[in-house]
Parts: sequence; C-alpha cells; structure tokens
Amino acid sequence: MKNWLEWQRANRNKTMPILSFPAIQLLVINIRDLIWSADHQVAALRVIKERCPISASVSMMDLSVEAEAFGAEIRFFDYDVPTVIGKIIENEEDLDKLKVPEVGHKRDGIYLEAIKKASAETEFSIFGGVIGPFSLAGRLMDMTEIMVNCYTNPGLVHGTLKKVAEYIKNYALGFKKAGAKGIIMAEPAAGLLSPELCEEFSSQYVREIFGALRGDDFMICYHNCGNVLPLVQTLISLDADIYHFGNSIDIEEMLKLMPSNKLIMGNIDPAGQFRNGTPESVRKATKELLERCSGYENFVISSGCDIPPLSSWDNIMAFFSAVEEYYNE
Repeated sequence: MKNWLEWQRANRNKTMPILSFPAIQLLVINIRDLIWSADHQVAALRVIKERCPISASVSMMDLSVEAEAFGAEIRFFDYDVPTVIGKIIENEEDLDKLKVPEVGHKRDGIYLEAIKKASAETEFSIFGGVIGPFSLAGRLMDMTEIMVNCYTNPGLVHGTLKKVAEYIKNYALGFKKAGAKGIIMAEPAAGLLSPELCEEFSSQYVREIFGALRGDDFMICYHNCGNVLPLVQTLISLDADIYHFGNSIDIEEMLKLMPSNKLIMGNIDPAGQFRNGTPESVRKATKELLERCSGYENFVISSGCDIPPLSSWDNIMAFFSAVEEYYNE
C-alpha cells in the first residue's frame, strides 16, 4: 500500500476529503438508515466513488461508535451525526468497572461489515475511521472534566486511556482484517492540550496503536482539526504516513514544519464552505489554497474535517472541479 502514497503524491489532482455522510442525499435515506446498515454504508462508499474523482474512500467518520461500545448513551438524529450524552467515568470506582469491550458487538460490527463488503467488491483504497484515545476518553469522562483531571487526577485519565487505547487498537486491527487499506484516526481533543500534555495524554497512546498497525500493507492517517501548530514535534513523533489537518490553522505554516516525506492534507472549511458556502466561494477558496500550497510536493488539498451531511452537492462538486482545473491548467 505504500505504493499508493507515491501514487497520491504524483496525482494530486485526485484527493481524499473526509466525505461520507453527504451520500445520504444521493441515496435518499437519512443518517439513522446509514449508521444502522452495512449495505447502506457500502452503497454510500460506492456512490461517492462513482461520482467524485477521489484517490481513496473514507468510511463513516462517526465518533460515537467507540463510546457506544463502552456503554455510553448516544443521541441519534435523522440529519446530523450521533453525539454522546453524559459521562460514564467520574471516579476510580467507575474506572474499575469499565471493561474493554469486544470488538464487533455493537454498531462497530456494522461498520466492520461494511468495510468487508466494500473491500470485496473493489480494489479501491478504503480507509476505516476511528477515534483517537484522548478524544474517546473525553467522551467517556466529559471533555471539561478530563481537561481538569489532567492536572488534578492524572491517574484516572491514564487508567481510562489505557483501556480505550486497547479497544481502539483492536477496532483498527478489525478494519485491517476486514480489508481496509488504512485507517484515519480523528484525535481532535488533543488539539486542546499543551505540547507536554499532548505527549503525555495522547501521543504516547497513539504511537502504541500505530505501532500495532504499522506495515507496508497498511496506511496510517492522523487527523486533528484543532490548533496543532504548537504540537508539531509530538505529532511528528507519531510517524503517521499521512497527516490531515483542519481549518483552524494556516496549513502552509504546518507544511513548513512537517517532514517533506509525509503527505499533508487539508484544509477547506467544512462548515463555512461545503455546508454554508456557494459553488463560487468553494471554487475560490480551493484555488487560493492551491496557489499558496501546491508548491509543497507533499501537499494534497482536502476538506478540513468531516463534510457535514447536508452540505450542498453543488459545493462538493465545485471543490473537485476546482482541483481538476487547477492541475490541468
């Protein structure tokens, strides 16, 4: 699969935005239909591949799946992604009761089945989506609480992280076994941390997960849509194949700091452009970013994060058209 990385570098007119949920519009279904059906998810991957000039597919970026596997309560919507309600870890007693769940017994099984079915019908590269350890721990503990506990009760945070990292590793290995060509790990909550805290409460656990997955036959993409510029050294230490960044940073500044042998992807505003922009504004933002960053040979333009479900398909296609036009001029 490392050949794909070289191919992507040489074919930057093809790109890999985090594009999955807007497929509901093309399939005339809602989010509930999509997240509870492997067949609908396969159809979503298929219709996006057929319509869009992408370099690889990304499975549903649903960051509630792993929390649900641990027993968190989830709120579901027809036209928005699921969210976690409340918290299940407040103290050491809660942590002691927390079991590392077996992979595949809840909706995670549906997501793995979708990758298995989709991989069986195509050799096209598909990335499975997983949440990062600090982001998952924050969903189980509550984000405000975990930020405080990093200072006041770090043992509780580390105990939680050890359990969630074990599950994430097993889940990602499940994607690998199911036929995914790589994973994209979303660790946005780490963007709230200082460099020292990011290393202590996120990066060391991410490295452990990546170490279990690493190999020439599997690609690793790290996504963080937070303010990652201060975190550059600890992020480099993750040694991901691809780094995918959000629109809260100037990605050109990150390109100057990151190793040139790593693909850097991002960072057109998902809400501001894909969801609430116009085809003209999307085209303009895309071309302006390409003019600034295409001189970096490891830059591949993409969305800054998951493209919202009800984003206009006219806007989405304007992005792809602008990329094609720029590289074909």
